[in-house]
Amino acid sequence: MADEAKISALMLEAVRLRGREKVVDVEEEKVKLVVFSLSGGCYAFNGSYIKEILPNTRIFFVPGVPGFILGVINVRGDIESVISINRFLGLAEEGEAPQNGRILIAEKNGLRTGIMVDAIEDVRDFPLSSIKLPISTLDKEKKWVVSGETMLGGQSVAILDAGGILEKIAAESGAAAR
Repeated sequence: MADEAKISALMLEAVRLRGREKVVDVEEEKVKLVVFSLSGGCYAFNGSYIKEILPNTRIFFVPGVPGFILGVINVRGDIESVISINRFLGLAEEGEAPQNGRILIAEKNGLRTGIMVDAIEDVRDFPLSSIKLPISTLDKEKKWVVSGETMLGGQSVAILDAGGILEKIAAESGAAAR
């Protein structure tokens, strides 16, 4: 009987202690990323800058534009420029754009352009805590464009600053036009 009383007392104490612990379910802030492949690497843009993802389409060459501008496309009556992010960032290019490539329409502060990528890997919400600062050994020439990094399926994903890219494109395109 003494054993039953001890067990009962322990059970009551466990219930009392469990009642004091409150589990708070906090919804962690998330950020939507558009993850894409480019020259064998995995990259992403913040989804707030990406307005559309288009299939690869015919790009019309425009003479006299900087080398990173592939040309223009017609998007439901609007003419949009398309850039080679590889050329713009100085990455190695793997020949012609892949047939299953995609064009990301990016926009910030009225600046808008299409960005050619090899393929879309994923579009998803990532917890803000999973995004880390870029590695400190990153080349200074590229550091301005990488805003962070995260992991997707065991692979490192460099998060590119689409807003910074658009501003630099506008600056370089304007300088080339003068």
